[in-house]
Amino acid sequence: MMNDLFSLQGRTALITGGSRGIGRMIAAGFIAQGARVYISSRKAAACDATAAELAKAGHCVSLPADVSTTAGAQALAAAFGQHEKRLDILVNNAGAAWGEAFDEFTEAGWDKVLDLNLKAPFFLTQVLAPLLREAAKSQPAKVINIASIDGVSVNPMETYSYAASKAGLIHLTRRMALRLVKDNIVVTAIAPGAFASDMNRDARDHADDVAQRIPAGRIGRDEDMAGAAIYLASRAGDYVVGSTLVVDGGVTHARG
Repeated sequence: MMNDLFSLQGRTALITGGSRGIGRMIAAGFIAQGARVYISSRKAAACDATAAELAKAGHCVSLPADVSTTAGAQALAAAFGQHEKRLDILVNNAGAAWGEAFDEFTEAGWDKVLDLNLKAPFFLTQVLAPLLREAAKSQPAKVINIASIDGVSVNPMETYSYAASKAGLIHLTRRMALRLVKDNIVVTAIAPGAFASDMNRDARDHADDVAQRIPAGRIGRDEDMAGAAIYLASRAGDYVVGSTLVVDGGVTHARG
């Protein structure tokens, strides 16, 4: 039994925001562990290109969608349902950021970020619940929400709605977990620190400078993110319910 503790062989996974950055890291890791992976992102061309590249290593299908609206979430669920009759693992990774000075911060900067970062994980999970419950008949189904270290500690950048959305997602994870574990669906979250991505361009473009502020002395690597997600998605994480796994080289380090 211990030999396949981290295996995802035969399991299906849907990853939003899977065409790049953290979503792509997770997708690659899941494929390496034997999962049938479906990735989604708003930009169809980028989603198709990433799926084609990842499919060289295993099963990966592109399902472009804009999950920031309930209609988009329903469309994605319908598209996935054309391929699979159950969903073992849902990774709510699609996200947006917005930075603006306090005195100029706009309502649009709240609406765009909260719709995608906080509302979308709830409504996508809701619409996919029947397929998750189908998978949960045989073993725990998994929902993994991708939060951020900015939902745990304060970043000096003026990203008010982003920080609030990620802190809210961590608490939403706890609330959803309490309800869905009754259906054998395990909900958890990951709070990444500095990883090179379009969401964290500072880490991407100035990795050496950012690393100096991290106790571990480096930014996150692809395998760090993949490993964390594999742990939660696999049997190894079956009894981790409602928790947020911080994947950061030192959560106590100064964020400035």
